[in-house]
Amino acid sequence: MNRTKLDVPYFSQWESPEMTLPVLAEGATALHRDIRWRNSGAETPEEYAHWAVNICGMACLKMILAARGEDHPILTLAKACTAYGGYVVNEVDASIKGLIYAPFATFVRERFGLAADVRTQVQTESIPEILSAHRFFIASVSSAIRWPEREPPGKGGHLVLVTAADEEHVRFHNPSGHDRASQTDVTLPLATFDRFFANRGIAVSF
Repeated sequence: MNRTKLDVPYFSQWESPEMTLPVLAEGATALHRDIRWRNSGAETPEEYAHWAVNICGMACLKMILAARGEDHPILTLAKACTAYGGYVVNEVDASIKGLIYAPFATFVRERFGLAADVRTQVQTESIPEILSAHRFFIASVSSAIRWPEREPPGKGGHLVLVTAADEEHVRFHNPSGHDRASQTDVTLPLATFDRFFANRGIAVSF
């Protein structure tokens, strides 16, 4: 691997990383019990729960910014990104659509001075090449990647932060992993990662 472990701080999309299994079992309402909800920047537990299930991409951004020494509440990032069109909130039912890649890329360029390049039709074996030119790759994968031994129901729908890769393995932080082994510096063979990877994402550099 071209990076040492633990050089990128880990953040879950929940303020309490152990909330993943309750969320899977009960849905977003489980997050009303998250005693750390205020750290998100939300005004109420309900606002926190509503947004938290949609902001794996903001967790990836929070980790990127933390790697250069910055600390931003995750909902503050999400709301700022929404102003750029990175999320769209339905006026009728308040459902949230996103992350939308192109506006997100504009957001991080203008607000944080990051280089961001949307990538589509990415072959898994080309991820090491992407990381040779960019510090990070936010990859679209199935959220089932937390259980790599299982067959996923599909590809995409969730975002992880890829921090290193070589010709055999990929390493990433997963904002919705259910335990430390599935959250931080997860290392999988490229062939395993490929079963979950939707062949798209965003390359990001400081």
